[in-house]
Amino acid sequence: MATDQTRSFGGGAPEDPEDLLPEDSVLRLEEYLAMHAAVGHRTRYEILYRLVHSGEMSPKELEEAIEIDDSTLHYHLNKLVDVGLVEKRQRTERGQDGLYTYYRATVYGEVTLTEGVDELIRGEQEFEGMYDSSAEN
Repeated sequence: MATDQTRSFGGGAPEDPEDLLPEDSVLRLEEYLAMHAAVGHRTRYEILYRLVHSGEMSPKELEEAIEIDDSTLHYHLNKLVDVGLVEKRQRTERGQDGLYTYYRATVYGEVTLTEGVDELIRGEQEFEGMYDSSAEN
């Protein structure tokens, strides 16, 4: 029998969204929501998309790929890093003085993108295909 805290709506969804989180969840619901909110901005979505689908990139590579200026790029990169979707890494390159900075998507970034926005887009494409097929009949 369901208690007040675990009572669910039809279809098995819990009444309280907090109950979706495992007891030993690493993140709070607010942190998951912040991740999704961050990807809701087109520039941040494009940055994350590039990092998930192309792998790690330097700021210069991102600037060129997205055609964005340095200060705007770093503003959005910092937002993505702050919520845990992207991580900033530094290493030395052979024959180069100093550190080389690059960014890469975290596991949270990859899942948020591929199981979130990208999945919604794929779903719409499938829906359009079903709609177009039924219109032909």
